Amino acid sequence: MTQSETSAEVEVTDSELLLRLTGPGSTHLQALQGEFGVTMGLRGDRIFLRGLSEDVALVERVLAELLDVLRSHDLSKRDIVRAARTLAAHPDVRLRDLFDDVVVRRVGRSPVAPKGVAQQLYIEAIRTHDVVFGIGPAGTGKTYLAMAMAVSALQEGSVKRIILTRPAVEAGEKLGFLPGDLAEKVNPYLRPLYDALHDMMDVTRVSQMLDEGTIEVAPLAFMRGRTLNDAFVILDEAQNSTTEQMKMFLTRLGFRSRAVITGDITQTDLPDARRSGLRDAERLLQEIEGIHFSYFSDADVVRHPLVQKIIQAYEARDSQRRSGGDESE
Repeated sequence: MTQSETSAEVEVTDSELLLRLTGPGSTHLQALQGEFGVTMGLRGDRIFLRGLSEDVALVERVLAELLDVLRSHDLSKRDIVRAARTLAAHPDVRLRDLFDDVVVRRVGRSPVAPKGVAQQLYIEAIRTHDVVFGIGPAGTGKTYLAMAMAVSALQEGSVKRIILTRPAVEAGEKLGFLPGDLAEKVNPYLRPLYDALHDMMDVTRVSQMLDEGTIEVAPLAFMRGRTLNDAFVILDEAQNSTTEQMKMFLTRLGFRSRAVITGDITQTDLPDARRSGLRDAERLLQEIEGIHFSYFSDADVVRHPLVQKIIQAYEARDSQRRSGGDESE
């Protein structure tokens, strides 16, 4: 053993807690070992560590904090790895604070809570600001958490309705030529919002609230001319709104209402090089009190681990093209 290396052991006398931490066949330990480069082994009720002293100290803290969380939360291998990465990147964070920050509880499923520091800051911004912009790549939880906050606000009575909207840019917002009634015309473009909603609430209850108008899902173009009072309003895929649509949407906000606007400014689908309303709002509204901008990066992606790598690959390619290093298609 070299001078820069050290060893340590972590004792866990609760056998059930130890199994939940290490995983079947120690698969969780193997995943953590791959993250930190520290050799980890399990013998009896002890986890043995060996590696560089700084890395071993970090893993000791990670294990201690994970044990604290596991006393009241069930964690998958992916949850454990993500939590470990969060602690490594943000040493001042307590993992228990993240997992205990429950946004909404779901029957028969784990509650919705932030999965990282960026998500926690985003949730706190929604709690304390009337208008919040969530900007970043797909898979970072922007819309899902906004939906959870909307459901929570409705359940606690701070708003009387939820309004979910997004630009139907694939149809150019000109829906008349599509077959079927209004619902059949717009549902393909609003399906992601319905999916998130059904993940939060019982399907029967969602259907009842849609029929009553307590929850409304509609294309952005249908917001024109309205004043939205006592509502939690979410504008999804905002990068595909025009500047005129964004202004129209933001000026619909009425008394006792809140709005969350989500989007990825690198993924605009607007035709004819039209300016994105999200990019324009970002430039115009940064300094207005009561409006907050939350930003996410590929490091905050909470989908399949490959999604983060895919986003990084595309961003690297696009950056190279912008710098003139690669003009190939």
